[in-house]
Amino acid sequence: MKKLIECVPNFSEGRDRTVIKQITDEIEKVEGVKLFDVDPGAATNRTVVTFVGTPDEVVEAAFRAVKKAAEVIDMRNHKGEHPRFGATDVCPLVPVSNITMEETVEYARKLAQRIGEELEIPVYCYENAAFTEERRNLANCRSGEYEGLAEKLADPHWKPDFGPAEFNEKVAGTGATAVGARDFLVAFNVNLNTTSTRRANAIAFDVRERGRVKREGNPITGKIVKDENGNPVYIPGSLKAVKAIGWYIEEYGIAQISMNLTNISITPVHVAFDEVCKKADARGIRVTGSELVGLIPLEAMLEAGRYFLRKQKRSLGVDRDELLKIAIKSLGLDDLKPFNPKERIIEFLLEEPEKKLVDMSLTAFANETASESPAPGGGSISAYVGALGASLGTMVANLSAHKRGWDDRWEEFSDWAEKGQQYKDELLHLVDEDTRAFNRIMEAFGLPKKTEEEKKARSKAIEEASKYAMEIPLKVMETAYNSIAVMRAMAENGNPNSVSDAGVGALCAVTAVEGAYLNVKINAMGIHDKQFTGKLLQQAEEILEKARGCREMVLETVNEKINSL
Repeated sequence: MKKLIECVPNFSEGRDRTVIKQITDEIEKVEGVKLFDVDPGAATNRTVVTFVGTPDEVVEAAFRAVKKAAEVIDMRNHKGEHPRFGATDVCPLVPVSNITMEETVEYARKLAQRIGEELEIPVYCYENAAFTEERRNLANCRSGEYEGLAEKLADPHWKPDFGPAEFNEKVAGTGATAVGARDFLVAFNVNLNTTSTRRANAIAFDVRERGRVKREGNPITGKIVKDENGNPVYIPGSLKAVKAIGWYIEEYGIAQISMNLTNISITPVHVAFDEVCKKADARGIRVTGSELVGLIPLEAMLEAGRYFLRKQKRSLGVDRDELLKIAIKSLGLDDLKPFNPKERIIEFLLEEPEKKLVDMSLTAFANETASESPAPGGGSISAYVGALGASLGTMVANLSAHKRGWDDRWEEFSDWAEKGQQYKDELLHLVDEDTRAFNRIMEAFGLPKKTEEEKKARSKAIEEASKYAMEIPLKVMETAYNSIAVMRAMAENGNPNSVSDAGVGALCAVTAVEGAYLNVKINAMGIHDKQFTGKLLQQAEEILEKARGCREMVLETVNEKINSL
């Protein structure tokens, strides 16, 4: 799966749509990036833009947008209600999937450096990208706003992390920019079976990190307790990284707890939901469902599905769609209106429409294989057979997890089922990847070869494509071999009534290994780099030998179990 990050730059222009479009056009020019939202505000004279993509492409799109904003926005003429100190006021990067915060910080700092050095704009790194604790807080970086920027830049303590430390003619127009890395924020509302805003607020105060004001005596009407500076003292709520308030929604005729989950790695959606359920129940109120505002990363929904299955002591080794269904139903996301994952989950919005072999019906796949087209061929078929084998092992694990009388072992089998799902998903991916590898070779052979330069480029492309076409069946071999561990464990310890399924799964896995081995060998024939092919062939032969050994052990166990039934 791709690494994805979100970028949410705020530009100091919210009234002139022509200016805003010039900036967003720069973002849309970058391949690998998708513009999700453009939200201009007239009163704030500020536009919040949201786009998502692969890290390098997001950094490039952000840089181009900052550059264009510096050209079309003059901060000397800017007025607005929102705090600001630059044409691109803030530019945070947010990890979405398959990327750590540490990695995201590196991309944020790379972007900050480019802005400072190439565009000559003062840049302050904030939140997780900050170089000092003081600069983690955006308010500190932006203190004094644009009007105080000249004085700020003259103070050695506030020398920018990148870019010029002087208020020159160019900086007078662009202002400064804060570049950061922060966690993904989810706007999430929980529905209540009440119309009382006061009661909804009481629950919100119970859960939000800030909590409620401390009072003397009566917790509702008592005198507010203040600290030595005269500020109210707060009793913290039960959830970290959560902001919440209660309100009444006339459209739905109910009260809600409206929450901003500012760090879903600290308080995920499912934890916030369950905590609100608990606090509401204590006040005699029932949660009827929830509402997601905006978008959410796929992994946050999958983890919610796993969480609720775990509470039921059910196997977590189910496919992605089943996990999503469990999450949606458990959170009640379809309580007020239908919830369509394809429209609300970031990764799904980024998917490019593609005709995949694995999306065909069994009949269509068989017919496509039998046609005069050379693909799908033996490599794709080997991967698919391996996926079927892993699926059988996963099935036995799930049946074992639900077997009556084995309730105390559900986690053991759930772990195996999760492993089986991972192997199955990888092998299904390799079904299409093997065909893509073959198509790359065909495309390379189709390159022009009139001049010496073209011939060299063509030969290089053929060599690289052939190497990739050899690596893919080797990956099929590795994955199918590793999946045998699931079938072996199920043959030895799983539901004895399904032991034959574990045996068939192992046979499929070994067939996948043997079939992919033939493709590794034949693809080696067209590669000139014999050191490369020698190394891969040796790896393939070792995997083949181990897989054949496993087949005999699994079959011996399976036959013993069948004979003893």
